[in-house]
Amino acid sequence: MGTDIEKLIEECVFTAVRSGGSGGQNVNKVASKVVLSFDVNASETLAENQKQLILEKLANRINKNGILQISSDSERTQWLNKKAVTGKFHHLIRQALKPERKRIATKPTFQSIQKRLDEKKRQSGKKRLRSGDFDI
Repeated sequence: MGTDIEKLIEECVFTAVRSGGSGGQNVNKVASKVVLSFDVNASETLAENQKQLILEKLANRINKNGILQISSDSERTQWLNKKAVTGKFHHLIRQALKPERKRIATKPTFQSIQKRLDEKKRQSGKKRLRSGDFDI
């Protein structure tokens, strides 16, 4: 990959907010939801081509200012949510920077060609019987 994920995490901004939804008193008084914000364009760790890859592949998660935001409110504590959001960030960056493998074109097997031709013959026979043309 060529980038150190720890350096990228140091460039992130973590914000703790109160998470919504059900959960009783704990939700109302504890800011356990963690939001990670990462400015892709301002990153000093990433090379320009890596920034472009991230901006293209994670376009649905990046706002118009070029900031990648990931949140986690699945755990009860802020610390666990921070670990979860860091793991999500690590996974997303690794997936975005993974080089795409070229597809190697393959020839259809003899068996698959035969199967396709047999199916075509069967279908055409069905159609011929329906048309009233009974020259088989």
